[in-house]
Amino acid sequence: MKFLTATHTDVGTRKKNNQDSMIIMQAETEKGNILFASVCDGMGGLSKGEVASAAMVNAFAGWFENELPGLLEETGDGQINEERLWGQWSSLIDRSSRAIGNYGRSFHTSLGTTAVAVLIVGEDYYTLNVGDSRVYLLSDNIYQLTKDQTYVQREMDAGRMTYEETLTDPQRSVLLQCIGASPFVRPVFSHGSTAPGHVFMLCCDGFRHVIAPEEFYQAFHPVQMTSEEIMRQRLVQMTRLNIDRHEDDNISAILVKLL
Repeated sequence: MKFLTATHTDVGTRKKNNQDSMIIMQAETEKGNILFASVCDGMGGLSKGEVASAAMVNAFAGWFENELPGLLEETGDGQINEERLWGQWSSLIDRSSRAIGNYGRSFHTSLGTTAVAVLIVGEDYYTLNVGDSRVYLLSDNIYQLTKDQTYVQREMDAGRMTYEETLTDPQRSVLLQCIGASPFVRPVFSHGSTAPGHVFMLCCDGFRHVIAPEEFYQAFHPVQMTSEEIMRQRLVQMTRLNIDRHEDDNISAILVKLL
């Protein structure tokens, strides 16, 4: 498997600092190329949110370089032991959350971050999610692979709020858990199959608040994603659309196309 990748981030119109952090890492193995990508959104309104998100992507980079090779070697066939992967990611999130929380307490402040990630190995993908950043898969349609851990998502699941109401509710960005700012963090994992031609989109909440999934599918349709430059241009265009529609949060996204 080979990959085309593109990223784009913008501070937006209101915040002074960009609290988002992103990472893409690739490696060649005997069983083919693998890719890891993550978007982390420093908790809005909290001091040093960019420190928290950067700490999380640095932790992911360390895991990719130091722990993933051993995980790939365990089965001897280039496959992933799913249970072991979930265990490593859970431990990584726990360690990072405690470190970020301790850092904040040392400065008498609060800080935290969301984290969404995807690992692609062969024809398998694995996702991790804490908070309300998202992973989408674009193939014959657009599919949201992660579920927001937010107040409005919980209310919608319970039947107390409609989808339309969540779009404008003043508590739409209230997180149920956050790395570094929650006493206990339980990431949610998923595993599925992918194929050449598929496109993955990872984004913070600021990238998708005012844009419908159908608009993303039109902009990032897999057939149109023929080069990294085109992918980057489309990300820039959608960022400008966000700003035109008065999105005032930081705006960040990653595109990955499988070849």
